[in-house]
Parts: sequence; structure tokens; C-alpha cells
Amino acid sequence: MKKQPVKTFISNHIKQHSSIYLFVCVLFMMGVIFGAIIVNSMTFTQKEDLFFYLSRFFGQITDGKTADPGEMFQQSFMHNLKYLGLIWILGISIIGLPAILVMLFLKGMVVGFTVGFLVNQMEWNGFLLSFVSVLPQNILIIPAFIILSAAAVSFSLKLAMHLLNKKRTLSDSPLQSFSRYAAIFAGILILIAAASCLEAYASPQLMKAVVPIFSK
Repeated sequence: MKKQPVKTFISNHIKQHSSIYLFVCVLFMMGVIFGAIIVNSMTFTQKEDLFFYLSRFFGQITDGKTADPGEMFQQSFMHNLKYLGLIWILGISIIGLPAILVMLFLKGMVVGFTVGFLVNQMEWNGFLLSFVSVLPQNILIIPAFIILSAAAVSFSLKLAMHLLNKKRTLSDSPLQSFSRYAAIFAGILILIAAASCLEAYASPQLMKAVVPIFSK
């Protein structure tokens, strides 16, 4: 397989799988919307209980009681690695295709619920808080989920086509497709490492600066 620049590889990959990327993006956005809808369907008591624990967390931040950044980085990286690693493994098996889509939808739902709850309870202060606590790491994590989910769906479909068309010559062999699939996952590891750094080192500092503003 001929070597090609990273930019060319990414550009060709997106062009070849534009319909899959469109589908996973729409699915993710549906998850975000569904998560926001769940917030509105919660009872007053449920919102109050959840906001009580959130207020305690804000109090700890105001007092400077935050977790060790190194430990936070490790936990964040391992959590995302397990989740994305499972998506990658499911892409190797054809029967794992529905599970990939469900996991992507759930990720969108979590993001939508988190931002929706903060805005619902704290209005503009909640929007500001979500901007400094949720947005930094998700700038990298969300693209990582979308890219890997699209790659997993594409690879799974190619495996199915290879099994159904054994007598025909396909454009890529399974080994070539797998090497590209593995290369994408390697790039995803870099993204989640950078996202974990933001979550461990940048987000807590931004929250320390923002929380006292609306805690007064």
C-alpha cells in the first residue's frame, strides 16, 4: 500500500465515507437533543436532588478541593479509551454494528443532558459553566467519537461486503482496510490524550475562575 500524506489520507477518507459521516453526525445530534428533552421530563424533586449534589461540587471547587490533575488525566483517558476501544472492537465484528450506533447515540445523550441540565437550572450561569467545564475536552472528544464511529461502521460494512462477494475483486483487501482502521484508532488515541489533558488541567482552572462569580 502506497504511503500518502496524513492530510491527503484524511481528505480521501472523509470524501469516500461522506454519507456515513453525515449519518453518524445526525445520530449524535439526535442523542444530544434527546438528552436535553430528558431534562425537561424530570420531576422537580429529581432536579432538586441532582442540583444539590452539583452545588456541593461547586462548594468544593470554591474551597480549592479538586482532584489531583494526574489522577484526573488517568481516569479520563482510561474511561474514553475503554469506551472508544469497545467501539473499535465492535467494528471488527459485523454483528457489533447496531451496538456502535447505540453507543454513539448514548454519548450524544450524555452531552445533551449535561448541558441541558446546567442551563435549565442555572440559565446563563449554567451556559457559562458548561462552556468552561464541558466544552474544552469535548471539542476533541466529540470529533473522536464521530470519526471512530464512522470508521467502525465503514469497516464493518466492508467486512460484510467481503463475505458476501468472495468471488468478486473488491477495491481493498481486508488487510489493507484493517491497516487503515488501525491507523485511525492510533490517531484517535492522540485526540483523547489531548482531551484528557484539557479535562484534567484546563477545565478545573477555568471552573475555579467562573464558579465564584455566580456563587456569591
